[in-house]
Amino acid sequence: MVFIAGPRQVGKTTLAKQIMEKFQNPLYFNFDHPEDRKNLIERNWKPENEILVFDEIHKWRNWKSWLKGIYDKEKDQHKILVTGSARMDVYRKGGDSLQGRYHHYRLNPFTFGELTSQIQESFFSLLFERGGFPEPFLSKTNRNVKRWKKERMDRVVREDIFSLENLKSLFQLEILVDLLKDRVGSPLSIRSLAEDLSVSHPTVESWIRVLESMYVIFRVTPYSKKLNRAVKREYKIYFYDWTEATSEGARLENMVALHLLASCNFKEDVEGERSSLHFLKDRDGHEVDFLTTIDGKPTSLIEVKKSDTSPSRSLIYFHNKLDEKQCKSYQLIYDLKNEVLHHTIYILPMERYFSFEE
Repeated sequence: MVFIAGPRQVGKTTLAKQIMEKFQNPLYFNFDHPEDRKNLIERNWKPENEILVFDEIHKWRNWKSWLKGIYDKEKDQHKILVTGSARMDVYRKGGDSLQGRYHHYRLNPFTFGELTSQIQESFFSLLFERGGFPEPFLSKTNRNVKRWKKERMDRVVREDIFSLENLKSLFQLEILVDLLKDRVGSPLSIRSLAEDLSVSHPTVESWIRVLESMYVIFRVTPYSKKLNRAVKREYKIYFYDWTEATSEGARLENMVALHLLASCNFKEDVEGERSSLHFLKDRDGHEVDFLTTIDGKPTSLIEVKKSDTSPSRSLIYFHNKLDEKQCKSYQLIYDLKNEVLHHTIYILPMERYFSFEE
């Protein structure tokens, strides 16, 4: 089987229907649709249906054990594609384990590299302003963009999360989302959030995990291997829709974070490499925005700037500390036309960095 997961309205259903066109007698079931749900549960399909597509099936409590039974019995008759707006890469040791029965792919919002085949000069600034979700990016008016943003977040919190999680206070969860928008790119203080919301520390942690599982936010953890005095416990959060960040600087950093995350996801899901995204910070005040790794080894050290082309002191510091032959250091600038090489630090226009594969 193939699982495609990602944020609500990122394009999973559109992609699934494009894939269906390559098969004979494809059959599509949307679990949110009552008639589709009934037909799905009753297994109303035929052997000649070459591919079965189950959309949003994760909203069914017993979906894993049901799907395991379908696959084990009918895997020689049908291709099976499953899509959903919640994390589905869950391994369990019980009888309903799906391990070894599927490939898992994550679909992220548009990134600049995906748009370069039909590049226009305004695409990068448009991506920064509207985000990478297809509908607002392709919209003809800013009014539609604003309306889409509001409606999407309302649906995620009030429909998707409510249908999957036993949360007593959706209102407080909505407040948490608003508080997180002001904290994009900063080390997260759970204690401060708990005080603002008048709830316990574990409650805030559990709500953050819910928002992660629903592809609203993702966390970036510190890298500490081989680094003395490195911060180990703090983490930062970013939104899949980077336009949720309240300041221009945070939005820019969030956009870069999503681009790097998408690259790490691709390396893991498609190429089978263990790739991850981190940041660097030590107790002496040195901090660099991002570090990517493959199999735990640093590959790219990245600092994000709006217009400052002077090499970051922390970037130089950590570049020398890591001393990894395969790790390149970049300072990405939003307002820059031409690249500059400062010793071993590459100072690049942001759009140039994301227009080619590393």
